[in-house]
Amino acid sequence: MAVLKVKDDIFSIGAIDWHRHLFDQLIPLPHGTSYNSFLVKGSEKTALIDTAYAPKLNEFLSNLKKLQIDRLDYIVANHAEPDHSGAIPAVLEIHPEAKILTNAKCKELLQAHLKISEDKFITVDNSTVISLGNKTLKFMISPWVHWPDTMFTHLPEDKIIFTCDFMGSHIATSELYAVNEGAVYEAAKRYYAEIMMPFRPQVKKYSEQLKNMDIEIIAPSHGPLYNRPEFIISAYADWASDKAKQEVIIPYVTMYESTGKMVYHLFDRLMEKGIKVTPFNLPESDLGELAVAMVDANVIVLGTSMVLAAPHPAAVYAASIINSLKPKAKYFSAIGSYGWAEQLGDKMGEQLKGYMPSLRAQMLTPVFSKGLPGRETFNKLDELADEIYNKIQE
Repeated sequence: MAVLKVKDDIFSIGAIDWHRHLFDQLIPLPHGTSYNSFLVKGSEKTALIDTAYAPKLNEFLSNLKKLQIDRLDYIVANHAEPDHSGAIPAVLEIHPEAKILTNAKCKELLQAHLKISEDKFITVDNSTVISLGNKTLKFMISPWVHWPDTMFTHLPEDKIIFTCDFMGSHIATSELYAVNEGAVYEAAKRYYAEIMMPFRPQVKKYSEQLKNMDIEIIAPSHGPLYNRPEFIISAYADWASDKAKQEVIIPYVTMYESTGKMVYHLFDRLMEKGIKVTPFNLPESDLGELAVAMVDANVIVLGTSMVLAAPHPAAVYAASIINSLKPKAKYFSAIGSYGWAEQLGDKMGEQLKGYMPSLRAQMLTPVFSKGLPGRETFNKLDELADEIYNKIQE
């Protein structure tokens, strides 16, 4: 990655990870990602805002050296997660004079993860102002977007706010700013769904704060920067709102096609009613696409076959993901089939709901079939389609 000028004496020096395809050994990255870092040269002092992921250390340090700074006064750590802090020890080796500016919680986590000594830290809070001469650094402690240690760094003279993970996107691009807003919107929504959605109250709070600030550039630590802040702020306001859309998603797993037949019968009935409905065959689906669909969906119908008198493990895994992401869906149902455990088959809906205590959704009528679904089962699915339609029209 080249060194790119953001504004006078402010440079983007991070690393682009074009070929990373999995994040946290969980989240698919279809478009790669970046680890953004920024160098701010004041008239008297210099600050580095966030660093980079350790596997990209050589690229990151090469960019830092290109700016030929004699002294680095501060390293701002907005968040302790290693994809942003991993290069701090290496920077301290090159610039032992530097002090780390961070909040108390982030300091605790950095010491735990990177074993940095106490004397390297200066603890900041919302009232702290750090002068770089003709530029100043101010801080917004912003916990739980998405770790408890997160903060934003504000450069008021240049009307820039560095938000670390908040409002980021996993997308590798040579463009400094979100030029192709359509593509960035999709990547940012996926990022929100996978990382920020569980923290909707905090997301709404900090989005509103940014909306009321005099900001020209939002600079996250993943993906392009926003030189039209209202684009991402309005998107976040929509995604984090309590209002769900008239959309149904059906994550499902089918072993011998009985559950599959039920899923697509319900799909057809809902489609005929003009409802947007999206099925996800769990063993073959991209987890990120399912998460994105959860952002707006009003109804989740989880389809499952039975394995050893219990819901299929793929359905249980999906329920765990739904529980973790805490989508705003207002209604939930379950459908599927079982082979022999008749006394347990009709209880699978309750079992699945039990895996999702964080899903604040009303349980609609579950529909389960012993073996291949017949007319009675399809009639019950028609009734479920009517129930879903009536609920989302309210």
